[in-house]
Amino acid sequence: MLKESFLKYLQFEKNYSEKTVVSYGIDLSGFEAYFKAVDETLDFATVDADVIRGWVVSLMDEGYAASSVNRKLSSLRSFYRYLLREKVVSVDPVRKVTGPKKKKPLPVFVKEADMDRLLDAECGTDFESVRNKAIVAVFYETGIRLSELIGLKDANVDFSAGTIKVTGKRNKQRVIPFGEELENILQVYLSARNEYCHTECEAFFVRKEGKAMYPGMVYLLVRQNLSRVVALKKRSPHVLRHSFATAMLNNQAGLEAVKELLGHESLTTTEIYTHTTFEELKKVYQQAHPRA
Repeated sequence: MLKESFLKYLQFEKNYSEKTVVSYGIDLSGFEAYFKAVDETLDFATVDADVIRGWVVSLMDEGYAASSVNRKLSSLRSFYRYLLREKVVSVDPVRKVTGPKKKKPLPVFVKEADMDRLLDAECGTDFESVRNKAIVAVFYETGIRLSELIGLKDANVDFSAGTIKVTGKRNKQRVIPFGEELENILQVYLSARNEYCHTECEAFFVRKEGKAMYPGMVYLLVRQNLSRVVALKKRSPHVLRHSFATAMLNNQAGLEAVKELLGHESLTTTEIYTHTTFEELKKVYQQAHPRA
């Protein structure tokens, strides 16, 4: 009855979708089946934190991912908050239970040799080809985000100082240096843009009609360009940002410097790239060392 009344509460008072309510029901039924197998005298009102921890361990042993276990645990938390509100229980047994930590996947990146092949290859001389190469180069050589690239104005690119000023998350601005190679690519792009567009442009990177680009368009052109050199499942602007960070660290850049260039608030966020570079180091070791 407790389970059924909770599901009705979700459906009629919380207005949850039928699919969500069914998912909650499956999670609660799975937990009930577990604790009945442990001790048939138990019910939802008498289980304790140890029983719930045992359930979590059993789910992990069955091969459930941490995200799936945490979702099931979230269903249980909602259920016991409801039982507390209804005064069915006086203590929430889930309160002291911690779910398994999600394993963070390593960032996907393109190897330096592949990026060299892409950027050193001959491209067309038409406006779109020149623009697309410039966009890929900016992502890879500055590490900026997709939203930051779309928001670039002509005034943000200072060729005399060799810097790009971007506005990142929470409107925080930062200045990123760039080298002679990227300067040349950008100058070629601007020359093509000024020849092609006879109206005032809304942004630094524009479409044929001089209007600012939109995220889906940039995403697609990056994907198409990366497809020429890699077969990665992910081929997005963010992969180029990961590639920038990885290349910097592989070439002895300091972690703090990479943090500032990427615009990260915390050094912890940047540290994930050290795991990426270590994975590369392991591959080199395994390929090169005769006893590996």
